[in-house]
Amino acid sequence: GLFVTDYFTRTPRKLSPFRSFASIELFHFHIPEDTVIAVWNLITFKEQGGTFGDQCPDRSITVYFRSGAPSVINPLHTHFPRDTAVPGSFALTLTWTLPNRTTGVFNVTSPLPGDWFLAAHLPKDEGKISVKGLYEECQYLFQPQLIVQRLVNIAVLYPGHITEQSMAPHNRSCLYKVFVPSYTSRVLVEVLRCRGAEGCPLWLRVRAKAPPLHNSTTLDCREHIPCQLAQDLPFWQHWYYVLVEKHPGVPGTVSFQVTVQLTDCSRPSLARPPFLPSSASMNMPHSFGSAGGLALGDSPPPTSPNDTKHLVPIPVTSHAGERCWPVRPTLRNELDTFSVHFYIFFGPNVSVPPDRPAVFVINLLPVLDSGGVLNLELRLNVSSLCGENVTVFGCLNHEVPLTSSDNTSVTCETESLAGFLLSINATANLSRLRIPYPQTGSWYLSLRSLCATEHGFEPCTNVTAEVYLRAYLSPCINDCGIYGQCKLLRTNNYLYAACECKAGWNGWGCTDNAEAFSYGFQLLSTLLLCLSNVMFVPPVAIAVRSHYLLEAAVYIFTMFFSTFYHACDQPGIVVFCIMEYDVLQFCDFLGSLMSVWVTVIAMARLQPIVKQASMGRGHAGQAWEVYPDGCPSAPQVLYLLGAMLLSMALQMDRHGLWNLLGPSLFALGIMAVAWTARTIRRRHCYPPTWKRWAFYLCPGALIAAAAVLLYAFVETEENYFYIHSIWHLLIAGSVGFLLPPRAKASRRLGPLPRRKGCGYQLCVNEQEELGLVDPAVASINSICTS
Repeated sequence: GLFVTDYFTRTPRKLSPFRSFASIELFHFHIPEDTVIAVWNLITFKEQGGTFGDQCPDRSITVYFRSGAPSVINPLHTHFPRDTAVPGSFALTLTWTLPNRTTGVFNVTSPLPGDWFLAAHLPKDEGKISVKGLYEECQYLFQPQLIVQRLVNIAVLYPGHITEQSMAPHNRSCLYKVFVPSYTSRVLVEVLRCRGAEGCPLWLRVRAKAPPLHNSTTLDCREHIPCQLAQDLPFWQHWYYVLVEKHPGVPGTVSFQVTVQLTDCSRPSLARPPFLPSSASMNMPHSFGSAGGLALGDSPPPTSPNDTKHLVPIPVTSHAGERCWPVRPTLRNELDTFSVHFYIFFGPNVSVPPDRPAVFVINLLPVLDSGGVLNLELRLNVSSLCGENVTVFGCLNHEVPLTSSDNTSVTCETESLAGFLLSINATANLSRLRIPYPQTGSWYLSLRSLCATEHGFEPCTNVTAEVYLRAYLSPCINDCGIYGQCKLLRTNNYLYAACECKAGWNGWGCTDNAEAFSYGFQLLSTLLLCLSNVMFVPPVAIAVRSHYLLEAAVYIFTMFFSTFYHACDQPGIVVFCIMEYDVLQFCDFLGSLMSVWVTVIAMARLQPIVKQASMGRGHAGQAWEVYPDGCPSAPQVLYLLGAMLLSMALQMDRHGLWNLLGPSLFALGIMAVAWTARTIRRRHCYPPTWKRWAFYLCPGALIAAAAVLLYAFVETEENYFYIHSIWHLLIAGSVGFLLPPRAKASRRLGPLPRRKGCGYQLCVNEQEELGLVDPAVASINSICTS
C-alpha cells in the first residue's frame, strides 16, 4: 500500500518534581486512523540561567503513555480511595547520555487511533524551600515529538460481499477493513477458495480499531477448514481490520476470496425474543404499570443508532441462539466543568427482572469528559426482595455491553473485552465504583439478578429487584476531602482536574494518611507561627519609649498581619482567616519589608545631614512631626517613597529575592552615607561609643544575619513550622537592638533670625551625635545656628 508520514511536535515545557498529578506536565496527541507505526521522539535538555546546564545533576525523567485518556499514575505508591478502578498505562524512564541533553524513543506498532496522552515529571525532591533569585535554578525541559506512518486506500470489505484477491510471490500480506455499526452481535470473517502451492498457506488475523499485531486473534487456514474467524460482542462504531498473511517461504501465487458477515440483532427477522410487555421490556418500575399487547420483536427498528430517543435491542450470546434486550438511554445534564449528572428516564429506581438483564448506556463526550472521574453508585432496595437471597450483579463495559447467558457466571471480562464488576445484596446493599480519567465514548451498564443457593448462583423466580442507580461525572474523587484541593488544570486546549493534598496527606483523593500530620501537630505548628510574632512587642515598646511612633505603627502592622496570615496559611484543618488569603499575604510581606526599611532609615538619622532644622523641642528621628511651613523631613519622604515602591514590587513578584534584598541594601546604603558624613564632619567614628557597637549594633547585626541565613538556606517544607518561627523571633529581636536611642531635646541659646524658605533651625545635639542613651553620660551643649 501507499504510506503517508505525518509529524507532530509540542512546545518544550519545564518539568517539576512529582508531588501530585497537579505537578506533572501533560501532552496531548491525536493519532489518525490506519496508522501502522507511531514513533515518539522524547527530547530532554537542561538549562541554567539561560545557558546549557552542564553542571546540573542528572535527574531521571519518567514518561507515561496512555490511549484515550490521561494516565492515572502513582509513583509514590500511595493508597487509592476505596472503590477506585485504576486503569493501566505504560511508563518509560529516560537516562542521560550527554551532559546537558538526552533523547529517548518509544515505538508503538499499530497504535489505537484517537487521543493519546503523555505525562512526564521529575522524581520527588527533598522539599527544600529556596528563595527565588538567590541562585540560578536548574531547569529540565521536555519536548515530545510524534512521527506516524499510516496506510492510505486500505481495501474496504462490505458485509455479505465476496472480494477476490491474488497474492503475488513478492507480497506477504493483504490488509482489509470493515466497519462494524452499533447493535452488531457477531463478526464472522471467512476465507474461501484458497489455492496455493501448499494448499492454503495463510494466516487470518482480526483486530478492532487498528491493524492486527502478532498477538491478535489468529487462525491458521491450513489447520481449519473452512477458514472462519468469529468475533463475538464486537466493539460498536469502529473499524475492524482483517489481515491475510502468507506463511514465510511459500513460493508462487496464492489466490483466495474473503468475505465478512455481520449479525445484527436489531432486526426482528434475525432474532425475536419471547413475548414481553412493552413496559417490562423498558425495565420501568412497577408503579408505571404495563401497557401490554406489543412484543419487543414487533417494535420498529430505530431510524438512527445515535438517536437516544428510541429503545434499541442489544445482542446476548446464548446456546439456544441470539436474543435482544433493550438499552435504556440516559439524559445528560451538565452542571459545570466535569460536573455532569446522567439521569435515567422513569428513574432513578430501576427494576431488574429475574429472567433478563437491564442495560443502560452512559455517553461521555470525546476529549471533554476524559479529564474527570466517572462515578457509579448502586443501592439495593431490600424490601423488594421478598425475603429471597438475591444478588444483583452489574457489569460496566466500554463501547459494547456484556451480558453473559451463563446464569452462574459473574465475570465481566472476555478475551477481547474488559469490564468492571459490581454486586449488591441484602447484606451489602450499596456498591460504588470510581474510574479516574475514563475513556470517552459509550459505557454500558448491565444489571442482572441471581439467587444464591448451595450449588452457586441460579436464576431467581418471581423476584424483581429494585435498584437505585446514580451515575455522574465529577472533577475529583469526593472533592479531594478536607485535606486536599481539587484543581482544574489546562494543557493547551485540554482541561483536566487533579487533587493537591496538604498536611502530609497523599494519594489520588488525598486519603492516604501514612505521613499525615496529627491534629496536635497542626495545632502546635499554628501556635508556633502565630505566637512567635509576639516577639514584636518589645520592639514596639522600645520604639514608643524612644518616640519612634511611626516605626512602632509599622511593627504593630507587621505583627498583626503576620499572625493572621500564618493562621490562614496552614495546610491542615487548624485554619482561621479573617479576610481573603491574598490580602493577608500581601500585607504580611509589605509589613515585613517596611519593618526593615523604617528601622534602617531611623538608624541613619538623616535630618542633620540634609541641613533641616527640627521644630521646637522635636528631635531628628521624629518622622511624625508636623512642620509649620509645610516642608517634610527626609525620613518622611523616604518612608512614603519606600511604602509606594515596596507595594509596587510586591505586586509584581512577592517571592522575588530583590523584593527583600533591594530595599534593604538601598536603606543600608543611605545609612552608610549618613554615618560616613558624620564621621568626616566630626573626624571621629560614628557612633563614637564602643558600648553602642558592642551591646547594640553588633548583636543586632549578627541576629539579623542569622535570621537571613536560616530563611535562605535552612528552611524546608518539613522544618518550616519551627524554622520560620525562629525567623520571626530573630527578626523582631534584631529590631530591638538596632533601633537607635531616643534623641534628647535641645536647649535654645536664644532667638535667632529665621532664614527664608522653610525657616527651620538646625539644632545640633551633641549627645545625639555621640549616640548616647543616658543623658548623664555627657553634658548637653546644644548649639543652634540659623
